[in-house]
Amino acid sequence: MINIVFFATPKIALKSLEYLYNSKDINVLAVVTQPDKPAGRGHKLSMSVIKEFALEKGLPVFQPKSIRKEFDIQESLKELNPDFFVTFAFGQILSQEVLDIPKYETINLHASLLPKYRGANPIQRAIINGDKQTGICTMITELGLDCGDVCLREVIDIPEDMTCVDLFEIIGEKSPQLIEKTLLGLVDNSITPQKQPDVGVCMANKLTKEETLIDWSKSAQEIHNLVRGIYKFPSAYFLHNGKIIKVLQTRVLDGTGKCGEFINISKDGIEIACGKGSILLVKVKPEGKGEMFARDWANGLHK
Repeated sequence: MINIVFFATPKIALKSLEYLYNSKDINVLAVVTQPDKPAGRGHKLSMSVIKEFALEKGLPVFQPKSIRKEFDIQESLKELNPDFFVTFAFGQILSQEVLDIPKYETINLHASLLPKYRGANPIQRAIINGDKQTGICTMITELGLDCGDVCLREVIDIPEDMTCVDLFEIIGEKSPQLIEKTLLGLVDNSITPQKQPDVGVCMANKLTKEETLIDWSKSAQEIHNLVRGIYKFPSAYFLHNGKIIKVLQTRVLDGTGKCGEFINISKDGIEIACGKGSILLVKVKPEGKGEMFARDWANGLHK
């Protein structure tokens, strides 16, 4: 039996925790997750789904503000005598003192094909950049950013209309087995971690507010990729009469016109000219309103 402590916070890691908890070969000793945060209109403290699952199963839960500085939690983790720490979108950087606690290693599940897209937003960046493939890797955590030796990897295709939400779901589904296989393989020496190549390193930096504003001078394909890449997280948008119009679904067309100009409004949506080609807005979310078909929003402008 392999004893682990599971570090995670968002929903994408929940299926991995559930899977490992139910594995006949893995024993989850405890969970480490981010502190409860205010959510909703009332700003009531809300716990992560990871914490909810752990409490339901009676697992110890640790919630450091910064695990590097909270030595009492580090001591508690040492007392558990884990074989591995497993991290998956935990949201904090670990110190060497923390990495030295498990008997074997700290294993991280990273949502890209390393060394490509090291950093905070690998899922969104892959779609925004128009990649046709991405993947997941298990890696040995080192002090640098996502630079440790890779244990296992799995390629995931990105179809033309896949959104970041779709990709999050697929990664959440595929990750549990890869993590389990990695842990077992490291213990029985059937896996030899491989150093990441120096060629092909690129970063997946956090998205800025400026990046989410649609630039109509870009090609229709680039705009389509942006819309897919940040679909509802936080959504691409443009301004119309001073109001924010979030764009949720688009199609690439080959129309021409002045950048940002409404070329045509039809039952299919609103066609807007871009730097190269045109883009059809299919679904939007106007400021202060719910999600709707773009044609309905356009028709409402003339009432």
